[in-house]
Amino acid sequence: MANLKEVRLRIASVNSTQQITKAMKMVAAAKLRRAQDRITQMRPYASKLKEILQNVAQSVDTSGSGVFAKVRPVNKVLIITCTSNRGLAGAFNSNIIRAVNRLLANRYKSLANEGNVKILAIGKKASDFFSKKPAIYAGHHNEIYNNLEFAGVAAIAEEVMAQFAAGEYDEVHVVYNQFKNAAVQHVMVEQMLPITPPESTESKQVNDYIFEPSQEQIVLELIPKSVKVQLYKAILDSNASEHGARMTAMSKATDNAGDLLKDLRLQYNKARQAAITGEILEIVAGAEALKGK
Repeated sequence: MANLKEVRLRIASVNSTQQITKAMKMVAAAKLRRAQDRITQMRPYASKLKEILQNVAQSVDTSGSGVFAKVRPVNKVLIITCTSNRGLAGAFNSNIIRAVNRLLANRYKSLANEGNVKILAIGKKASDFFSKKPAIYAGHHNEIYNNLEFAGVAAIAEEVMAQFAAGEYDEVHVVYNQFKNAAVQHVMVEQMLPITPPESTESKQVNDYIFEPSQEQIVLELIPKSVKVQLYKAILDSNASEHGARMTAMSKATDNAGDLLKDLRLQYNKARQAAITGEILEIVAGAEALKGK
């Protein structure tokens, strides 16, 4: 059994750790409220814009200005991975990395072996992992979380759209954690480019839009804007999920520290009782020895 000094030091250490995890939980909860408000306000707009975009994409000519809706043979793929810049968020980051590795090992195995799959990391955890594989690593945008605004995300989307239009990539996917609540996040793999038609099979009727000022102008303005909004929504989802995952992880860590403190205090009391009992026995033995003389 550990001596009293060792147990006291462990109790002090665990107590200090518990205070840190409790503070981190409170900070994550405050950040989560703001991030949750942003994503819940963005979702209806992004969803409606995507619906309009998918219908318009069916009505436009897929040549020229409709390049973002043009389906080509898939020879080169870009995967945008959304993780965080910091850890201590449970399985938040590892779930994304595992999902991307599954894509590389299954769906795009042959293309990955040929070096035709690239990873664009948004978040330091993804960039740290995939930068060790230079054959698939296409760079990072970790700075986006320093000031998470639409303008910064739009610049990334414009860069990706330009690469897609130039034929550098035939498909672009984004992998991120979709926020449900503080304890639940779902890993999502969404195709960003080319723009996909509606998945509903109930009706194959294509909406007959009247384009004003012109079909080409609508495509030039609506489609790029929608792609930017979809990427912005994915990053906002990931940001809210990060704070929710960190709050949950720190809450569990605080509870675990509390359980460990109970065990250590019990261990300390037992060790202290054993020490006191030993001292009493020594005193009694000494007294008996004196009586014998």
